[in-house]
Amino acid sequence: MTRPAGPAWGGPGGRDRGPGPCDRLAACTWGQAPSPAGRGAAIRDRRGRPAARGTDEAQIRGAKQAVYIAFIANGFIFASWAARIPQVRDGLRVSPGVLGLILLCTAVGSTIATPLSGLVITWLGDSRTVVVMSLVAAAGMATVGVGYRYGIPPVAAGLFLFGFSSGTWDVAMNVQGAAVEQRLGRAIMSRFHAGWSIGTVAGAGIGAVMVALGVPVTVHLLAAALAVAVAVPIAARRFLPHARAAARRDGTAARRSPLAAWTEPRTLLIGLFVLCMAFTEGTSNDWLSLAVIGGYHTAAVLGTLTFAVFLAAMTTGRWFGPAFIDRYGRVRVLRVCAATALAGLFLLEAGGVLAAGGVLAAGAVLAAALAAALLMGLGTSLGFPTGISAAADDPRYAPGRVSTAASIGYLAFLAGPPAIGFLADHVGVLRGLSVTGVLLAVAFMLCPVTAPISPSGPEPGPTDPRSTSPPGSDLTQ
Repeated sequence: MTRPAGPAWGGPGGRDRGPGPCDRLAACTWGQAPSPAGRGAAIRDRRGRPAARGTDEAQIRGAKQAVYIAFIANGFIFASWAARIPQVRDGLRVSPGVLGLILLCTAVGSTIATPLSGLVITWLGDSRTVVVMSLVAAAGMATVGVGYRYGIPPVAAGLFLFGFSSGTWDVAMNVQGAAVEQRLGRAIMSRFHAGWSIGTVAGAGIGAVMVALGVPVTVHLLAAALAVAVAVPIAARRFLPHARAAARRDGTAARRSPLAAWTEPRTLLIGLFVLCMAFTEGTSNDWLSLAVIGGYHTAAVLGTLTFAVFLAAMTTGRWFGPAFIDRYGRVRVLRVCAATALAGLFLLEAGGVLAAGGVLAAGAVLAAALAAALLMGLGTSLGFPTGISAAADDPRYAPGRVSTAASIGYLAFLAGPPAIGFLADHVGVLRGLSVTGVLLAVAFMLCPVTAPISPSGPEPGPTDPRSTSPPGSDLTQ
């Protein structure tokens, strides 16, 4: 790679010291802590262009609303299915073990789709990918809704389709969300993920009403599938145009496989960061209430209340967190998040020890459990969405990088629950959760890899500083 002359590149012995001040001013300014040199300058997006002005604001506002709809719809259709699992089990007349294998079809489909989604998005574009995959997901859910009357095979096939399409849809809407974030010039990705949570609450709530009213599973799931099949394609029309790779010097289009992201150290480290934070999030979702009930020797209602506080804190953190990212920068905020989650885990474990020894009164036990859940929810809220946003810093190569980071991160949701379950068999659920402390410490140390990078310049390679390390100034955040 030809390097420009000047002190920004030339150091003792030819060692690179990272971009200089001019390079950093050309880079995106959102997601970094404000500097005196940057005050008063025009707000710029990640491509170094002025942030949205005039009629462009209406397009970006429409795209932002469309991304919210995509996230909400994805959560809604998932929760609609989850709300009817008991009725589907009764209809199939299967044991819990067989039901677990049937449900595994969704995970298998998603696990296959996520690493390949970068290729699909590069081929179709994120807008078409969301449209196609939302329709396939709706078809898969309709197959489940009708097929459960006829046996296991149609349900397994429908869930595989749903998992495959939902995984690709997930990556594509994150790529579009990152594009909207870049054009806005400020952080918003975690709010989109909060929208997914809102969708799950809506789907579960409507599902509860359908069960209470005795609405058949087929009618309910067909209605949910139809709503998604109509709403998402209409919304996706307002997506921003798909970013293409830069042209080579000879004028021909650069061809770079999205799978090349698997060779980039920065992308892989972001994926590891996402995995560490997602492991804590996923295991807390599955095991926190049981850990409190068993470890604190308390009533089930306290375990349920603790879980509710965790979810509320996570949703709150995702909604209000972007303001802190804009003000203090990604790295600082994520370090605080990892430390906060670690403090919450320590409080949870310490409270269990004191409760078991009879040191804490009932009121203190309640306070310790709720405070721990609050800290863990706030601490884990920004890890996954902000990591995905960091992977998408360069919109030209966002599909492959987001696909790679998400694939690594999603391993936590697959491996986390059984890993904690194995430990719980030997030391109990509460002590088993303590292993997440190691991963939170790793996440804390990996925070610098999420520092924003500039997408300007030629196509990066695996050893290009732009693809392997963020600007040097951000590493000190």
